[in-house]
Amino acid sequence: MKSGILVVNKPKGISSAGVVNRLKRLLKVKKIGHTGTLDPFATGVLPIAVGKATRISKYFLKGVKGYYAQVTLGIETDTCDCTGRVTHTASSAPLAALDSDHVKDVVAGFWGPQEQIPPAYSALKHKGQPLYKLARQGQIIEKPPRPIEIMSIAMENYRIDTNGHPIFDMSVLCSGGTYIRSLAHDIGVALGCGAHLSELQRTRSGQFKIEHALDLDCFEEMSPSDIDARFICMSRCLDFLPAIVANSETAGKVKHGQPLFVTEFPMPDTLLIAGDKNQPQNSMLDIRVLDSDDNLLAIVTPDKYGKTYKYCCVFNA
Repeated sequence: MKSGILVVNKPKGISSAGVVNRLKRLLKVKKIGHTGTLDPFATGVLPIAVGKATRISKYFLKGVKGYYAQVTLGIETDTCDCTGRVTHTASSAPLAALDSDHVKDVVAGFWGPQEQIPPAYSALKHKGQPLYKLARQGQIIEKPPRPIEIMSIAMENYRIDTNGHPIFDMSVLCSGGTYIRSLAHDIGVALGCGAHLSELQRTRSGQFKIEHALDLDCFEEMSPSDIDARFICMSRCLDFLPAIVANSETAGKVKHGQPLFVTEFPMPDTLLIAGDKNQPQNSMLDIRVLDSDDNLLAIVTPDKYGKTYKYCCVFNA
């Protein structure tokens, strides 16, 4: 079985861990994991790292995320989404006073860098315990606000449901670590009527998009060779990192973890400060080391002096 990324279109009603377990049984592999949790009620892009690719999962966790959400106004829940206990229901008066243009303007006002308080029901930890477990025990822990960025946000399809509650759809492009549940809640606060996230589809996770994703059931109906063809190789998964191609001699050094010197293995120009080719722009920036067949041999980073490389991961040792 290959190592790489499989992009799954997660169905509603299963946890991200549940998707991993089903694929683990199907692929008969030991090393497998997802690269960013989706709640059970949510659907959409869930990249799954298999084999050696589990070692590069960290590179996708903070990537740009895209979502298509449904927000219901007038109802707040303790989880800020449709799975929670209702904590507040607005009266008909403030809801009747809303109009789609005003809601659209308020939603658009959440564009840009900002701070967001994570929901109490989340996988973030407090003293080693996930917040959602503590919340279920009656311990509501409020984490301090965290910086996020909304790169684009738009409201559409404003309508009224059968119970008289306004509903709208919302497309969001945001930084990793943004909680769309919290965003829906904050929109409700800004409108003065409360709100919760009633549906969610992740349309993008880093460079992986919904058009690249395949339904989980489809994977389970495919032959091993067809599944192999769906793997995105590790070098292509990380094509946002600069790359250097090793010759056979350097590839041998990488395989045995021998020292690599910048003099024999020049850094990509993108790492160098404009006008100064002697200093790395960012000594912590990682670089892919590829062989002539585009296989990922290692990930390295230059030292602060730009003299040698330090190994982050070696994949062919």
